[in-house]
Amino acid sequence: MLYHFSGTGFARTAENVPVAIRKRMWFQPDGAPAHFSIDVRNYLNANFGARWIGRGGPVPWPPRSPDLSRLNYFLWEHLKSLVYANPVDSEEDLVARISIAAARVREIPGIFESERQSLHRCCQALITVGGRNFEQLLQT
Repeated sequence: MLYHFSGTGFARTAENVPVAIRKRMWFQPDGAPAHFSIDVRNYLNANFGARWIGRGGPVPWPPRSPDLSRLNYFLWEHLKSLVYANPVDSEEDLVARISIAAARVREIPGIFESERQSLHRCCQALITVGGRNFEQLLQT
């Protein structure tokens, strides 16, 4: 799935990002086994060089470490709750539900700014503890 997205969807999405920003972008797949395939790693190496974080990549990511994977904390669980609120009838139904759920998330006022601020707080906490676990610092 990531390889398919990386080869097509990501390229189309990245076209809208200014080149100066694209040259500084980093990519961080989650730890799913499919994201560790040689095809995915080759794609990431070719398109991001040393600017990707993940298993088998130039910057290793500790296993089961969602500390900076902010989407794990809100987005995926929220999307799943919307998509699977009722039984899915078909693949087409699933695709339609995902599109509708993504549109609903985009309509949440300030969601992306809030997530950016949250990521910034997490990065600051990570720096403060020298790369160790920092979630306890976010509870205050």
